[in-house]
Amino acid sequence: MVTNMKTTLRRDSCTTLLFLLVLFTTGYFTGLVVAQNPELQQRVAEIKEATAKNKQALASYSWTETVTISLKGEQKKQEHFQVRLGPDSKPQKTSLDPPAEAAAPSGGRVKQRVVAKKKEEYKDYADQMKALAQQYVPPDKDLLQKAYAQGNITLGPPAGAPNEIQLVIHNYLKPQDSMTLVFDKTQKALLQVKIASYMDDPKDAMNLTVTFERLPDGTNHISNLVIDGVSKQLNIAIQNSNYQHV
Repeated sequence: MVTNMKTTLRRDSCTTLLFLLVLFTTGYFTGLVVAQNPELQQRVAEIKEATAKNKQALASYSWTETVTISLKGEQKKQEHFQVRLGPDSKPQKTSLDPPAEAAAPSGGRVKQRVVAKKKEEYKDYADQMKALAQQYVPPDKDLLQKAYAQGNITLGPPAGAPNEIQLVIHNYLKPQDSMTLVFDKTQKALLQVKIASYMDDPKDAMNLTVTFERLPDGTNHISNLVIDGVSKQLNIAIQNSNYQHV
């Protein structure tokens, strides 16, 4: 009789542990923890709403974009574009620069080929950096919701002003990346985004800092964006200005 009771207790305990393990595995407890933080839920909803609203508002604007590319601290190229959002909400750019004059080649043919190859490699890498940055900024509402549902968003320490808060997101776009959003809860507007990510390999780090400003009608926009390709010491600085209704 005693032996049967002990066997039953052990079986019940094992069943309970297995049930708890299943709950943890399926994210049940993660969902409970997320649901118990109403402020976090509110802030995520506000950021999603503000991002969608601003994307719609920016569709009626055009602006000037200045792109400066530097390698190992030395400026290599600067370009100017007229930009507006297309029907797919993606930027459409028109160059404002006159056609570049071809520089006279220097050195022998071998050196010329090496220089041309290096330029092409860095151009391709810079294009990849900009493409990756566009996947992070502005924050995507679906990726935000996914990160929230998975418990990957936390409220960070207070930012500079009383009305500013920080949201820290892990595994937003890639495993082990991080994104910190500084949000003005009074104006309902993003102030800054900082991202630590990487290219194809986690060792090939890419850091991104974005600063936002407001137009007179309240539309929030990216004023400055700096991308650092750490391994290649390649820096891309983008400045947006001269916003006008179209």
